Amino acid sequence: MTTSDSPAGARRRLRLAIRKLREATGRTQGQVAENLSWSISKVNRIENGEVTISRTDLQALLNSLGVHDEQEVARLLEDARLSRVKGWWDRPEYRGHLTQSTRQLIQFESEASAIRSFQTAIFPGLLQTREYAEAMIGALTEGVSAETRATRLEVRMLRQENFKKSVPRPKHLVILDEFVLQRIIRSAQVTARQLKSLADAARDPDIIIRLLPKEESIFVLAGSFVIYDIRDEENAILLLESLSTGQFVQDFETVENFRTRFEQMWGRCLTEAASLSVIDARYAALHADLQRYP
Repeated sequence: MTTSDSPAGARRRLRLAIRKLREATGRTQGQVAENLSWSISKVNRIENGEVTISRTDLQALLNSLGVHDEQEVARLLEDARLSRVKGWWDRPEYRGHLTQSTRQLIQFESEASAIRSFQTAIFPGLLQTREYAEAMIGALTEGVSAETRATRLEVRMLRQENFKKSVPRPKHLVILDEFVLQRIIRSAQVTARQLKSLADAARDPDIIIRLLPKEESIFVLAGSFVIYDIRDEENAILLLESLSTGQFVQDFETVENFRTRFEQMWGRCLTEAASLSVIDARYAALHADLQRYP
């Protein structure tokens, strides 16, 4: 499945097109709902992308809005079809073990042209080693079955593989709170290997990592977040993260406010070269301790 064929991408294109077409007629959601004998909540959910729309309902809606151009109608109907396509994350062996937000995240990652990530507590999921990811998943899923934890770990590794193989690969801009490097997760050995992997990632031309120095720690109060640019900045998704949950925001103004915050932090971070030097030094110090006290 290509990026443009992503169900989430098709759903987003469709909902934005429907809203734009309705607004062009000057009608409210209530007026559209009344004309079609639908509930206002149905129209609202369609425009917000909370539900998919059937081919029959879409044709009725387009007729109501006076949309008769054959090419435009065909394009919208194709997006409606694609929006209901099941991806690999919906396969039975995965779906029952993944939250809805995780399934959405996978789709947004697959269609992003750029990813901006600010992390205050842990390393980004796309850059975690298997051991580190296993430790984080285990710590944050108490009461979850071993099978579910194992499946979520497998899915995280699949996300990384898909990211590496994607063509073109999105730029991944990462801001890490400097204190993240100091945290020992599971063991010093696991953390050292994670630091070495992070340093290797920082040498990848498509992954740019900068450290937010401790003097700028006031920015950490904003919490972790990720911005996914979907082909361009106008079509972007914001993920507000906590250790156990995630909330997606698609409101343009809110996304742009967080983009501005990211750019402010980016300018206050250490340069890529300086950040890599700090990461290398932290790894070397931890590795040396392990050699001295195995």
